[in-house]
Amino acid sequence: MVYITSDQAFPDYRHADEDGLLAVGADLSLNRLKDAYAKGIFPWYNDGQPVLWWSPDPRMVLFPEEVHVSKSMRNVFNQGHFTVTYNTGFADVILNCKRIKRDGQHGTWITNQMVEAYIKLHEEGLAESVEVWQDDTLVGGLYGINLADKKVFCGESMFSRVSNASKVALITLARKLQNLNYKLIDCQVYNEHLDSLGAREIPREKFLEYLE
Repeated sequence: MVYITSDQAFPDYRHADEDGLLAVGADLSLNRLKDAYAKGIFPWYNDGQPVLWWSPDPRMVLFPEEVHVSKSMRNVFNQGHFTVTYNTGFADVILNCKRIKRDGQHGTWITNQMVEAYIKLHEEGLAESVEVWQDDTLVGGLYGINLADKKVFCGESMFSRVSNASKVALITLARKLQNLNYKLIDCQVYNEHLDSLGAREIPREKFLEYLE
């Protein structure tokens, strides 16, 4: 792990510690974030901390063609209770991701600084959102960085205010990206929810090959 200033480049990913922490410091400028995602690095930190930059090994990814749609989720789609849109409410999605209460988690890693930075990324056409609606109410969604030139979507966070809404967002996105011949959705680190939807861990070296 290396301390960096705003004018210093990221160290080689092999400098990351066993947890994946690569560097500390710098800022969330547009150019810094563009460079980070192109190199498979992402920020993740809490209020009161300097910016922490991560490059974990292994890496959790979802190959779009491997998204798992259970029988119960097929029924959810068939019932047609949800409507899905893209990039119609990015700020609302990221703020919901910030405010939603999650089991076993105190507070949020989506700081006000991050909200501001990712809204700027969205304005530049790099950050995108998926919105899930029920009766004209936003009930779920996700946001991330679309590396369109690399055919990789870097998922950042998702939220759900009614059962299955975040699953609808991710499954719908995976199907769209599969039709666009995307290589994968970067899910960063393991969690059971993503595992149940078909995501799996691959070596960091393999993940970086997909970015090249």
